[in-house]
Amino acid sequence: MASTASNILFDDIFAINAIDKEGIKFDRVSRLYAHSKNYEMDLTVDYNTELFPLAVDQSFALALASSLSRGGIDGAEDAADDKDRDVWRPDGKGRRGLEEDYDYVMYGKVYKFDGGTAEIVTAYASFGGLLMSLTGSFRHMTNIVLGDPVYILLRK
Repeated sequence: MASTASNILFDDIFAINAIDKEGIKFDRVSRLYAHSKNYEMDLTVDYNTELFPLAVDQSFALALASSLSRGGIDGAEDAADDKDRDVWRPDGKGRRGLEEDYDYVMYGKVYKFDGGTAEIVTAYASFGGLLMSLTGSFRHMTNIVLGDPVYILLRK
């Protein structure tokens, strides 16, 4: 699935360090703190605990994607498939997007990018009020662009 890779902006496996249920203004929402296994990244993300229950010391896969489409975004899709970018909507054709491979998906926007030090940066995204921050080496976040829409996909 080489063409899928062009839609994936970032992916890694994270281990949960802590989950904070206090101080969150929404019912059934918690904030988790996790550290990635491959890229030494730190993640903070708000998520719905009823839809996607998690526990401290549990690991999960996270991907950030520019589209749920399985086709590439840089010309790999033909014009006929262009109308099917919202693949999560049933179209009667049996098309399945990246969401089929994950347990929990949210759609949002990258609203802030903090330069931090020369090497370490933080990307911030909002998913309808549920917030995410991803901190680590800029080398692993070169595809994440300020102002761009983004999907977060989680899988146990």
